[in-house]
Amino acid sequence: MCGLVGIFDTRGERPIDRALLDRMNERQHHRGPDEGGLHLEPGLGLGHRRLSIIDLATGQQPMTSADDNLVLVYNGEIYNFAELADELRALGYRFRTHCDTEVILYAYAAWGEACVNHFRGMFAFALWDRPRRQLLLARDRLGIKPLYYAPLADGTLLFGSELKALTTCPQLPRQIDPLAVEDYFGFGYVPEPRTIYKAALKLPPGHTLTVRRGEPVPAPRQFWDLPLDPRPVSADVGAELIERLREAVRIRMIAEVPLGAFLSGGVDSSAVVAMMAGLSGAPVDTCSMAFGEAAYDESAYANDIAQRYGTRHHSERVDADDFDLLDTLADIYDEPFADSSAIPTYRVCQLARRHVTVALSGDGGDESFGGYRRYRWHLQEEHLRRRLPLAVRRPLFGALGRLYPKANWAPRFLRAKATFQSLARDSLEGYFDSVAVIGDDLRASLYSAAFRRDLQDYRAIEVLRRHDRLADANDPLRRVQYLDFKTYLPGDILTKVDRASMAHALEVRVPILDHPFVEWAAGLPSALKVQGGEGKAVFKQALERHLPRDILYRPKMGFAVPIDRWFRGPLRERVRGAVLGEHLAGSGLFDMDRLARLVDEHQSGRRDHGTPLWTLLMFEAFLRRSEAAGA
Repeated sequence: MCGLVGIFDTRGERPIDRALLDRMNERQHHRGPDEGGLHLEPGLGLGHRRLSIIDLATGQQPMTSADDNLVLVYNGEIYNFAELADELRALGYRFRTHCDTEVILYAYAAWGEACVNHFRGMFAFALWDRPRRQLLLARDRLGIKPLYYAPLADGTLLFGSELKALTTCPQLPRQIDPLAVEDYFGFGYVPEPRTIYKAALKLPPGHTLTVRRGEPVPAPRQFWDLPLDPRPVSADVGAELIERLREAVRIRMIAEVPLGAFLSGGVDSSAVVAMMAGLSGAPVDTCSMAFGEAAYDESAYANDIAQRYGTRHHSERVDADDFDLLDTLADIYDEPFADSSAIPTYRVCQLARRHVTVALSGDGGDESFGGYRRYRWHLQEEHLRRRLPLAVRRPLFGALGRLYPKANWAPRFLRAKATFQSLARDSLEGYFDSVAVIGDDLRASLYSAAFRRDLQDYRAIEVLRRHDRLADANDPLRRVQYLDFKTYLPGDILTKVDRASMAHALEVRVPILDHPFVEWAAGLPSALKVQGGEGKAVFKQALERHLPRDILYRPKMGFAVPIDRWFRGPLRERVRGAVLGEHLAGSGLFDMDRLARLVDEHQSGRRDHGTPLWTLLMFEAFLRRSEAAGA
């Protein structure tokens, strides 16, 4: 895994500041500590940091084609590179290395921008085509690898694997985007294509951006989307599922460095380890975290899988008060990021890197096979919504929602207030309420009057509306799965894993997000995915020969930390000082009296505001870090 940066003059061939390019590149040293390189020519500078995984002796970047017409910097792994190399050799191309980087160069030479359709894997790259005077930026279908860019007013285009590379440039405006702030407090992250800064953007998953010298920077072009049409199902869908999963795992086990897997004890990571064990002639290295509190600890289940498959299992115990990473997280993520499971994710990556350089993870199973509890809640609510028109539901359930007492402490099915409120909304509003980290009413109450005017009635739900217009799915499960593939998966899950792993120079591969496997799973009938009260039904049934039932059918635990207790105990003063301190007050974004009530209500035990307070705490850490860096 690697990091890339670049500076491109879209208007001409002005000299590139080599010192700036080098600083941008070194700002991402953690992504590739093995080697670094720069390429400069009039109007273009490319930089690269390398974490060597395949073809350790060669494969250095930036890489130039044999005719000097193409220059590439690239982050990722193309798992079908050997097959593509054979295909390209048949077309007359000759290779100097045995790595996937050179395959990308000649795939572009052969097929142009359509080369991305041939790649199976995770990737973000920048490719300079000198004869055509154009730069191609590309990001993989699911958004496993990140890519940021910023067109500056003077015609300069900055780009890099992390936002911190762009903010190294003093010419990048640091004005915070009000819409991104609202998105953050709605979702807990800033969804693509926005970043926290108005001047910078994320290249969305499954998109390319071709910038031609002498022309304005265009909008990105989509080359892949999640298919939503149902497909015929084979007679033995379970056997086909296992075969497809095994193959996705197999192609991700190619490496010239130590390779292992995360093993949480949940269904998805256990499935990946089971496939790896069947494909490996040696014991698999597995890594997991044990937690001090039983409510968060799955280590016993991880140990059971490790024993069943004879893995070399590495486990560490994380104290329940492991909150020393708050400032570290702000530096890793570059913009506000409120998923508290970033803490144990950082720790398990830290542990894994002591034993391996590449780790396979189980991310993506819930999105593909309907595993989240909120999917089942949504289907139940949709059943009621379709029986009663919105004109009836909105006043009826709206009134019940206002009258019924709040019970955040209770399981969802007992929280009638939340259910009534959701039924009073349309389908998309109801789903947004289930994924929002802070609900609409509370979120609006936190903002200052001036900031509410800046928003001009914009609400974070517009992110879902934008994607929902493209979903074209009558099936309610397919529809919300599509929304998660566009928002939660790249914006939260994959961002969390990429930054936490790259902070330790660890490459993480995600076989369940192998795009042919994702496309196949997307075509399965929803009735195979959610059956009664069971999510991921077809996935679990297929795995019954490989995993014990207490792994497959136990309640999902998640990878959480006890923030509610932290804010009433060891972080009591810290959260009060941060939420009511100078950085949030000085931003002008918040109603400070309302923030004070929020802290008081939580710390007195009258209400549970743990998630909103964590979201504010991480925003304060972002502001403090940005100010310290001179942003």
